[in-house]
Amino acid sequence: MSEKRKIITRRKFLNRAASGTAGIAFVPLMNSKLMFKQQTGKWPSDAGNYRFHLIGQAHIDPVWLWPWSEGLAVVHSTFRSALDRMNETPDFTFTASSAQFYQWVSENDPDMLIEIRKRVDEGRWNVVGGWWVEPDMNIPCGEAMVRQGLYGQFTLQKLLGHRATVAFNPDSFGHTGTLPQIIKLQGMENYVFMRPGVKEKTISADMFWWESPDGSRVLTYRIPVSYTDSRSVRTRVEQVLNQFRGQPFRTFMTYYGAGDHGGGATKENIESIKEIQTEDGAPKILFSTPEKYFSEIRNESNLNLPVIKDDLQHHAVGCYTAEAEIKKYNRLSEAALITAEKISALGSVIWGFKYPKDGFTSAWKRVLFLQFHDSLAGTSVPEHSMTTREGFGHALDIAHQALFTAVQKLEWQVPSEDPSSQYLLVFNPHAWDIKANLEYDLNWDARKISQAEDEKGNLVRHQWGSGTTETGSRKGLVVRTSVPAFGYRQIRIKAVETGETEPGVTLEKNSMENEFLKVTISDSGTIGIFDKENGREVFEGGSKGCMAIIIEDLSDTWSHDIKTFSREIGSFGNPTIKVLEKGALRSIIRVTTTYGSSALSIDWLLYAGSRSIESRVTLNWNEHLKMVKFSFPVNIESPVATYETPYGFKVRTANGDEDPGQRWIDVTGMSKGAKYGFTLINDAKYGYSVHGNDIRLSVIRSAVYAHHNPRVLDMNAEHIWQDQGIHTFRMLLVPHPDTWQEMNIPRMAEEFLSPAVIIYQGIHGGSFPKAGSFLTVDSENIIISAIKKSEEGDDLIIRCIETTGSETSATVDFPFIKRKWTGSFRPCEIKSLRLNCSTRDVKEVNLLEE
Repeated sequence: MSEKRKIITRRKFLNRAASGTAGIAFVPLMNSKLMFKQQTGKWPSDAGNYRFHLIGQAHIDPVWLWPWSEGLAVVHSTFRSALDRMNETPDFTFTASSAQFYQWVSENDPDMLIEIRKRVDEGRWNVVGGWWVEPDMNIPCGEAMVRQGLYGQFTLQKLLGHRATVAFNPDSFGHTGTLPQIIKLQGMENYVFMRPGVKEKTISADMFWWESPDGSRVLTYRIPVSYTDSRSVRTRVEQVLNQFRGQPFRTFMTYYGAGDHGGGATKENIESIKEIQTEDGAPKILFSTPEKYFSEIRNESNLNLPVIKDDLQHHAVGCYTAEAEIKKYNRLSEAALITAEKISALGSVIWGFKYPKDGFTSAWKRVLFLQFHDSLAGTSVPEHSMTTREGFGHALDIAHQALFTAVQKLEWQVPSEDPSSQYLLVFNPHAWDIKANLEYDLNWDARKISQAEDEKGNLVRHQWGSGTTETGSRKGLVVRTSVPAFGYRQIRIKAVETGETEPGVTLEKNSMENEFLKVTISDSGTIGIFDKENGREVFEGGSKGCMAIIIEDLSDTWSHDIKTFSREIGSFGNPTIKVLEKGALRSIIRVTTTYGSSALSIDWLLYAGSRSIESRVTLNWNEHLKMVKFSFPVNIESPVATYETPYGFKVRTANGDEDPGQRWIDVTGMSKGAKYGFTLINDAKYGYSVHGNDIRLSVIRSAVYAHHNPRVLDMNAEHIWQDQGIHTFRMLLVPHPDTWQEMNIPRMAEEFLSPAVIIYQGIHGGSFPKAGSFLTVDSENIIISAIKKSEEGDDLIIRCIETTGSETSATVDFPFIKRKWTGSFRPCEIKSLRLNCSTRDVKEVNLLEE
């Protein structure tokens, strides 16, 4: 290859586009005269005009190809090595992230922590990240990202007397565009990342302002050369200098030191740096830290950088779906902890519940550790997969213990005095009134006619089913009731002589129908929805919804170098259709299909008065190197695809690429001259694609554990395959006129993932009313996403999120202290309120509750 061709190839690899801006400008260099040959051993004539901040660090994966116990040992040995290098070389500096690491050191080697703290005070040990670990930045919910910084920064302050000012997450597989606001509200102004790399994401400069939808900005640096390499520092400096010479900006940041399994800077690295420092004509080389680098950059008078208003995607798109059970229990753990905190926090100030702060802290820290990028992405070894399930089980147990104990504490104070009746208490964890379809197994004599009523004696629609046990007189009760905002309602079940049945759901053969929708199961097992109110078939062809398509997937665990999963090789078929339940309140049809050695069962539930259809999916998956996607071809033109992201949303091109999303995805377009759309909500999945009007949910993959290209699998050998066996999850299908904002999809997702809590009441007296509301917000696009006790003191923290991208004002009403707060919100803005219940003072605070 010619020298010119080599240069062009290298520049194409780096994807450097001319920016035309002053200050930092990364421009493509195609002139070979600006390059120098490394074998000459001489620096270019202008090399002395450049400054290099060399960052000694050791990327540590606490889990990956090893269990967390080995990661703990690696942290200790790496930190010991860094401290030894500092003792040998007074100028040497070291950088390390992850509050979890320092917590481990404090528990296992307190003397080492004292050494580290001394070096931090000297400015030689730079604590970066500010988070509990270096987490995945696509899959955790917004509140989990908040907690990474809350617990991370508090721990760093407590153990080291310093907080991070640089957010640091080079190895994560993509970064949500809502992150700059979260970073700033956690006390950090700068961000360092590396993935997606230059081949995967074209950015006009590797130093830029990254702006989130609310307008928050952080100064962001993409590492141009790998940060886990212990090879020659000289080679690293030469490489970066070759790439960026000839531009007006002359100060760079370069990382050195062995990583992944720790290690850090070697003696040879340090000697190489000292040698360069003595050479004539060499660049100015500094032992430095990210904090010092950003401080110097911010002092540049001509700092004129591009502004990026986008996600930083994509890298390793298979990570959105790999290890389905881990992802499911991550979402369930997040939702359970958030709901339990809300009810426990309110209970602590209203009905005397003891808030279990230590338990919540322990549970959250466990979840945050499991959200480490190689853990939550599903790219670690099988041993860690079991550890992850145990960890999420720990968090769920703490959440459920707190949740049901708090509601029971309230229930004991709500009178239920008729021994001939049975009582249920329903609690709504949302700041708006809801209409909930609730299930509870209850002892009931099937020979008796039942009547359900609320605290005022109004009839509550209900229906009996088979329940979940075949022993005794337990029956499955379904009730539909309204529940006041952040409040409760008592439901009384009693025997009557005669009962009334209201019209609701009708069922005929393979279809069921309520006031608004008609649902039909086709001969191939797919679903059709006719929107009676708007006169539209929701899916193309009438009944092509939820086809379970098989995709060939020969990629590694990460799906490196893959943008889309599109090679269709089959689908589930041979359907059997069965009516499970037929009633005026609810009907259920089960559709079972097969493919290869696998079976898929979907229960479709239609409720009276509902404009949505629920489904409960059971998949017994036993295939290899294949993927399942559910297809929903929406019957619209000019589709616009919108994905929920952590504390926000993102409109993406409907080109079939695999993209990450949170609980919902929407496609809205034109139908019969008007806007019409379809939203899919789920409780377990994160991978999606949209091609034109076809929403596809990535249900499952079946890669080999921790298989990384370029290693080729020997298909005659034994492998441990991911995601084999039974998987369950739920979906909610929501056809709608107009837009997702007008349908208030974010509220529907909240209700689906955090449903009303229903518990049994014993027979007793009490001083509380039989229904009540404790908190409301008057704006439909403002969601109260968290209520908790403050980390310091005994105040309440109330987190409010704008959900539709609109400027708005809202009033939060706290009737239990006769206090209201009113404020304005930017699009997608996060506001945290700190409420002192004794003084009734409410003030806005950051995500560190300050």
